Order: sequence, then structure tokens, then C-alpha cells
Amino acid sequence: MPAAPSADIDAYLQHLAVERHLAARTLALYRSALAQLRAAAAADGVSLHEAQPHHLRRWLAGLRAHDLAPRTIALTLSAWRGLYRWWGRRGEVDHNPLDGLRAPKAPKPLPKALSVDQAVALADQGGEAHSAGPEGALRARDHAVVELLYGCGLRVGELVALDTGASSQSAGWIDRADRSAHVLGKGGKRRSVPVGGAAAAALERWLQQRALLARRDEPALFVSQRGTRLSASQVRARLAQLARAAGLPTRVHPHMLRHSFASHLLQSSGDLRAVQELLGHASIATTQIYTKLDHQHLARVYDAAHPRAKRR
Repeated sequence: MPAAPSADIDAYLQHLAVERHLAARTLALYRSALAQLRAAAAADGVSLHEAQPHHLRRWLAGLRAHDLAPRTIALTLSAWRGLYRWWGRRGEVDHNPLDGLRAPKAPKPLPKALSVDQAVALADQGGEAHSAGPEGALRARDHAVVELLYGCGLRVGELVALDTGASSQSAGWIDRADRSAHVLGKGGKRRSVPVGGAAAAALERWLQQRALLARRDEPALFVSQRGTRLSASQVRARLAQLARAAGLPTRVHPHMLRHSFASHLLQSSGDLRAVQELLGHASIATTQIYTKLDHQHLARVYDAAHPRAKRR
């Protein structure tokens, strides 16, 4: 029997994009995982709507046989399980054949964060004196991008979705009057984050030069050289260039600045609930990982400074 038609899976992916607001990268990973599911079903001549637990166990064993990383298997199973749950809610299947199946446990790596000195060096690199003209405008833009990522803990998707002002179509915007960023986070949840003095000053310098790059009808706060909304991939590329120019020893990506924001704020305040609110985490368990990062930092300080820390 045939596997599920592509239209069924496309409808599910459309549901994830429109109603669940999954990021484009996550959607691409889900699409790939569901393509693997269809291929496995087709190879066995099984309709996905009629698949039984023993089918799914065999297909899961096939994933493990390819030496895939535990995290990859876990994401693949999540995509498969989600599809069957969606079908169940729509009455298309009477059971979820993935119930009871578990992905192999993987050790959770701690998020990578810059030190305070490294984060400041990166911000200072972008904040050097700007020349006039479009090149100076690009540097002013990049400086504002770094300051917002590090100073507000924004996700890169939240950053590039910001508009210059609020409107019914805006996913996010900056309120310059009360110095706050209003963003649309994961799961369609809105939150407001204060914009610190350094970030506010960098934004003002960028806005003074934005017209040198932006198209007249472009609402995006951050624009590319073509005058259209800056993309997440462009932010990643520019940030990597700034990190190299600053002489940082590690490859910097936007989420590393979010991790740095959380880690440094927690080190200074110890207020886990406040950090959870600022990051927009639904569960405090997600935020608690930064306490482990903070402990690592303290352990390094102890090992380097305490006379009893070093082995004789």
C-alpha cells in the first residue's frame, strides 16, 4: 500500500509554520525527517496511516543503524510523533504507533557563551568610529545589531523581524520613547525587553544613517545593502566577520550572544525568574541551564585563583 501522500505531510508542515510559528530551519529539519518516514514506509509497502508500532520500531532501528547522533534521532522521532498526533486530532488515525518509543538519551551540552571581556570587545569592534556614506551606515547597523543581540538577549529571528515602528503587520518593533523592544518569540508569544543605554545609543546612530541604505517603503529596522530586510543568514555572516576582526578565539553566532546575555545577567543578579522572563522561556527548567554555566565560570575562577585549587 502507498505511504502517505506528500500533500498530507505538506499540510502538516503548513500547520507548523502558520499555527505553531516554527522557525524556517526547524521546518526544514522536520521536512527532512518526514521524508525519511515516507521513504521507510514506501520501502516496506506500508501506508503510514495504517503503520503499527512494530513498523515504527523497525524504522527507528534503521535510524540507529546509520550511526545518527542521538539528538538527530530525537528530532526525527519528534517530527514523526507530531505528525501522528496531528492526524489523531483530525480523526485520520485511531492510535499513535510511536507511543512508548523513546529516542536514545544524549548528553546535553551547555550553551557556549562569551566572557564579559570578549562580548565587550565584540561590541567595541562594531562601535569604532564610522566613516560617512553607505559603508559607515553598514558599520553603524552592525554595531546596533551586536548591541541588541547581547544587550537584549534577542533571538536572531526576533531581531530581523523588528520594524522601525508598530503596525498591525509588525512582528516586532522598538519603542524609542520607553527604550524597549517588543518581539514575537517562539510559539507566537510576545514579550517586551528593556533596551540598555549602549544599545539605545547604537540604535540612534544607525537610525540617523538608515536612509542611506533602506528603500523608501521598507518597514524593517535592519536592512541589507540592497535596502530590504536583513536576513538571519546575513546577520550570522556579519557577526562572524566582526568576531574575527576583534580577534575572538571562537566562532561567534547570534545565539551565542543570547547565551552571553543570559549568563552575564545571571552572574550579576542571581535572579533566575527575571532572566526567564527576559529570554521568553516557557519553562524555568530551560533557563536553569545557565546556572550550570555560571557554576562552570565560578569553578574556573576558583581553579585559577585559589591557592588550594591546584594539585601539588
